[in-house]
Amino acid sequence: MTPIQVPPKTLAPLLSKWGLTIDSPDESKSSFSGVSYDSRMVEPGHIFFCIHGEKLDGNNFIKDAVDKGAVLIVSEMPKASDLKAPYVKVKDVREAMSEAADYLYDHPSQKLRVIGVTGTNGKTSTTHIIEHIINGAGKRAGLVGTMGARWQGGDYVDAKHTTPQAADLQKLFYQMVTAGVTHVAMEVSSHALSLKRVDSCEFSLACLTNITQDHLDFHKTMEHYWKSKQLLFSGLNTSPMQSKRAIVNIDQELAPEFLNVLGPEIEKYTYGFSQQADFQALDCHFDQTGTSLKVKTPSGILDLKLKLVGQFNVYNALAALAVCAAEGIDAEALKRGLESFNAVPGRFQVVSTDSVKKHEQPLCIVDYAHSPDGLENVLKVARELVPKDGKLIAVFGCGGDRDSSKRPQMGAIAENLADLVVVTSDNPRSEDPQQIIVDILAGIKRMRSVMVEPDRAKAIQLSIVDASPSDVVVVAGKGHETYQIIKGQTFDFDDRIEVKQALEKRLKSVNA
Repeated sequence: MTPIQVPPKTLAPLLSKWGLTIDSPDESKSSFSGVSYDSRMVEPGHIFFCIHGEKLDGNNFIKDAVDKGAVLIVSEMPKASDLKAPYVKVKDVREAMSEAADYLYDHPSQKLRVIGVTGTNGKTSTTHIIEHIINGAGKRAGLVGTMGARWQGGDYVDAKHTTPQAADLQKLFYQMVTAGVTHVAMEVSSHALSLKRVDSCEFSLACLTNITQDHLDFHKTMEHYWKSKQLLFSGLNTSPMQSKRAIVNIDQELAPEFLNVLGPEIEKYTYGFSQQADFQALDCHFDQTGTSLKVKTPSGILDLKLKLVGQFNVYNALAALAVCAAEGIDAEALKRGLESFNAVPGRFQVVSTDSVKKHEQPLCIVDYAHSPDGLENVLKVARELVPKDGKLIAVFGCGGDRDSSKRPQMGAIAENLADLVVVTSDNPRSEDPQQIIVDILAGIKRMRSVMVEPDRAKAIQLSIVDASPSDVVVVAGKGHETYQIIKGQTFDFDDRIEVKQALEKRLKSVNA
């Protein structure tokens, strides 16, 4: 992240909040100017927080942090007897880091309208639509999520996680406040809520997209997964912000669980296809060019022609519409913003080559879908775009070191919805790609019209080179990502580039 300078803050109020005293003779004069959880990023004047992560334990890097000038070490472990540095032991180091960062950057989330969007699928598209509408309405919007962070339509800044660590998140908020941003649309992951990355972040609005299976490698049970997401909503009850609001997809079975934790002072709105929805989708029709629909809103009917395709994108548009309407954006600006929004890169993105007319090449779609529900949604939409004489081809894999129980489910979904399934690799990380493929194949009952190619580039070529112009090819799993992680090494890899190259190769073979 870009280095920024903030006025140093005294440690005494922070330590008082924690009910602690510092192990240092100059505690009343001690101050700090930065918050770090990575010893490599420590600078003189920083507090170093010893986070115990999935792979590394910050307690093993205390000496490095001290050598680099850390003014205080914060840990959940007792102080080592030979450590000659100011040190405090806290009950929860992640919570303490959130509080320290919020204090250092002068409580930036309280100077913004922070809109938190959580759910299994749709977070990225929904937050991007919100950002687009708000900017188009003449306000200044920021964005934090899977693709990074940005504000006022600028370039993405690498945020490291879908929802950044508290130290990074509060710094981003500070930069946005300094730049005059008024609203922030932020993806809030279940990991972030469980690991307290958004503690001390004061939300003005919470939005739920949907709940389906994902991340059970971390949460272990679906109940823990959705209850982690529910924390975003229960947190509104104690937020000091004015005009707090919650937006929930009423078509979700768990919708009441999210609405019922909200206090009476919080404005509640729902969206979906249900007649009970405050923002209800009506008369939806879509083709390859987009979606036409009417939306019943508390202020009347909106006629819309979206550039987005498919029911899942209707849900994303409804969520963004409900959020922005609740935030006071007028109907004209809502309609203008929704109708001018283009798809997010890597989300149902059509990829083609200029070397040949579009009607002479298969329709190729790249999408980030990497959960059972996500893959099912994308393939169902793609199926409706397949001409009578064409077939639907699905290319996908499953990530390594992640929830393995979803692999056979995704295999079964692909078999049921596609005419040809090409099973390949998708960030195998430390796992054996062949074992991941075996797990996927376990969900496929018939091996007819199923191909296996562990090399993802070759798999994409196999699916496209022999495809007819009437076929639709969906390459799912990576979307906007530009890398593959194999055996701990990161390699450049972009599905969109591979699709273009495969289309060029197909053209040569057709002309040969």
